[in-house]
Amino acid sequence: MRLLGRRPADDAQSRIELRNSPRFSLVMRTAKLLCESGEYVCIVRDISATGTKIRLFHEVPPDEHLYLELANGRRYAMERVWQDGDHAGYRFSCVIEINEFIEETSLYRRRPVRLRLQRPCLVTADGRDWHSLVVNISQQGACIEASGELPVRQLVRVEVPGLPLRFGHICWRKKHAHGVVFQNALRLDELARHAFALQPYPEMPAKPIEGEAAARCA
Repeated sequence: MRLLGRRPADDAQSRIELRNSPRFSLVMRTAKLLCESGEYVCIVRDISATGTKIRLFHEVPPDEHLYLELANGRRYAMERVWQDGDHAGYRFSCVIEINEFIEETSLYRRRPVRLRLQRPCLVTADGRDWHSLVVNISQQGACIEASGELPVRQLVRVEVPGLPLRFGHICWRKKHAHGVVFQNALRLDELARHAFALQPYPEMPAKPIEGEAAARCA
């Protein structure tokens, strides 16, 4: 386990402070980390009024200060205290309301975690290509800004360089913004790893996009 950015005495005190607060275990509470380089899927393993333990599906972000965002949109500022493999411990910037966090209440119907990506893509419908932009993506679908207006319930093929080919249907449209529901949902770990590949950390150079998808989306 690696403690970061402090003297040994400060590290020990930080761990004691985090552990002194009553902790609650959460089973598969999906959330996302908001970092300088992008947004990343994570699992909240346990929670207290002062901090949390997070599991990722890839390397821990290098950011020492970042935000945790729940599916209801509520954000919590955090500071990283320790990391161990794909797990990390964070201290909240202020004491939080545990019940509010656990209940994750919202005025709206709870939705899956969405990652804002802003990536070019190619949408094909009825043999016609539309150069488009992925605005956000979840396990079940994506929001896409298309270069034209596609009819609701239209079957589409979506190519995003770096992501597996997806097929789906237009489920809603507002001008050039379209909601696409995938025929086959992504597993949570698939979404996390693909998002990480598209949003590498600053010290990790992005892999060049190769093959037909790169050429078609150019």
